[in-house]
Amino acid sequence: MSNERIIHHADLSRIESSLNGLQVELLGVSHQVSVVDNNVQVVHQEVTGTQQKLDALTKEFHDFVRKDMLFKELQLAETRIVKIRQEIKSTYGHYDEVRRRVTGILQAVDVRLVKKETIENATEELMLAAPRYWLAPCLIALAAWLNDNKDLADRAMMEALKRDDEKTSLFFALVTRRGARYKASRQWLDRYFGLQDPYELEREVVILIDGFTNGIFGPESRIQIDKRIDAWIEELSEQAGFVEEQSKQWRVAMEAKIKKLDEEAYPYLRQYSQTWPQLEESLKGAKLHNTIHDYFSNILNRQITPHASIAIAVDALLDTLVTQFDSEELPLRKEERLQTLIIEEQGDRNTAQIRFNAEKALEEKISFTQLLTNFAMNPEVSHSTLASQKYAIALSKDWIRQAHDDMTLDNRMKVPPDIHIEIDSWSGITKNGDNEQELMEDLSAHMEKRKNAELSSMRLSFWHWLGLALGILAIPAAFAVPILFAGTIAGVVYFTVNWFRLRKAKEQLVEDYAKLLAHCQEILRAVLSDAVDWRREYASEDGKAAKVTELLGAIEPDQYAFANFDTARRVL
Repeated sequence: MSNERIIHHADLSRIESSLNGLQVELLGVSHQVSVVDNNVQVVHQEVTGTQQKLDALTKEFHDFVRKDMLFKELQLAETRIVKIRQEIKSTYGHYDEVRRRVTGILQAVDVRLVKKETIENATEELMLAAPRYWLAPCLIALAAWLNDNKDLADRAMMEALKRDDEKTSLFFALVTRRGARYKASRQWLDRYFGLQDPYELEREVVILIDGFTNGIFGPESRIQIDKRIDAWIEELSEQAGFVEEQSKQWRVAMEAKIKKLDEEAYPYLRQYSQTWPQLEESLKGAKLHNTIHDYFSNILNRQITPHASIAIAVDALLDTLVTQFDSEELPLRKEERLQTLIIEEQGDRNTAQIRFNAEKALEEKISFTQLLTNFAMNPEVSHSTLASQKYAIALSKDWIRQAHDDMTLDNRMKVPPDIHIEIDSWSGITKNGDNEQELMEDLSAHMEKRKNAELSSMRLSFWHWLGLALGILAIPAAFAVPILFAGTIAGVVYFTVNWFRLRKAKEQLVEDYAKLLAHCQEILRAVLSDAVDWRREYASEDGKAAKVTELLGAIEPDQYAFANFDTARRVL
């Protein structure tokens, strides 16, 4: 009996020693688990920070790629436009000398400082230098006319008509008007009109309209032109779908003036609403009302300063005729214009192409109504004067108003009734940004559901519970076989350590979700604030549509045909 007590006492000593060792190991393992857990948290924070930096870097990269593309397009356009202008100069540079002599000869005759023989010799040299150019024989005819050499004048004039009938007829209509030869001017105008088709007008007809609106032609010629314009419009309006076509034409021209929104405007809607593209387009369309109103108002309210004399006025038109409307140069002029627009748009080729397509001012032949659109909307390309712009707007006011009304209606129909919001994994809908409480509750409920789902998925595995079960089941046997105490303690420790780790992970998850919810709530408030501001700005801009209608309704075409150089009253 005493031997059993001795053995039993000795066994307990070893077990106690083993327990002490396991306790030390347990403390060590617990410390290691704590260190690992801390490291996991640090890694989690670093991963979160890295993801944010990666998102920012991705955005910066896309911005860099876009800016680099725009910069390259800009550089390419600047290089191309230089080459195009060099080609124009090298191919058609000899025309410049002919062009410079036109008004030079007329002005020399005015002041009588140059001998007629000198003028004649100079024009003959130009004829040799530009063998295919329509203007060269015109100058020969002009010099012969000044020298009373009718035979040479007739032969040169016939050659000029053969080379370009329309431009020659218009040229001499202006020259004879400059010399107060009203009958001859009317005859040349009759010839010019006889060559025109209102469906396919030559581009230089802008000179005729400019002369008409600036009061350059005599009283009878003005009446003649006025009647011809009315006849053109009547003929065109008999076409099926004419009004619809004009509405479409003016709409394209007006929409080409849509401006980009400030890239810093509505940053939260841009980032967290998939409805933003529609919101952006709708607001740009609404802002167009004010742009169009200011554009038309600026044209209609500006005062026209008439030229000091008929000679100066005609010389200005002649300069435009001979320098801007040569068909041979047209392909290069088109390319030059496109590159100019790319430069204006800072390398944005797509926007430049849209503007170029809308202009249609460099087409070889265009309808009279398209010509009016070009006058009004693209004066720098169509080479129209302020007077012609006023006249074109007044004459087209009904078509403009119809186009504007259609554009306004379509834009209003495109305004999204609902603004969809996506923040993290949550999505919601607002109309005017006034349902903050409802969305906040929904966001909180979503985050709570998501948190609970993740908490539910965080559980001890089968092996954890198996370790605990084996440890407990081994306790009775451990008294008989002391070595089993180590297994028992190991199973319990394995379970306990992982249980504490799981509890800490859940606590960290709850804390992370609290932070995420607070962050998402801040974003939601900012998005709703943007939505309120957007609705307010859209309503304000859309309300300006009435200003355009009011402006157009107050003008009449007859207000914008002037008689600056004649005392005769205009009779309609």
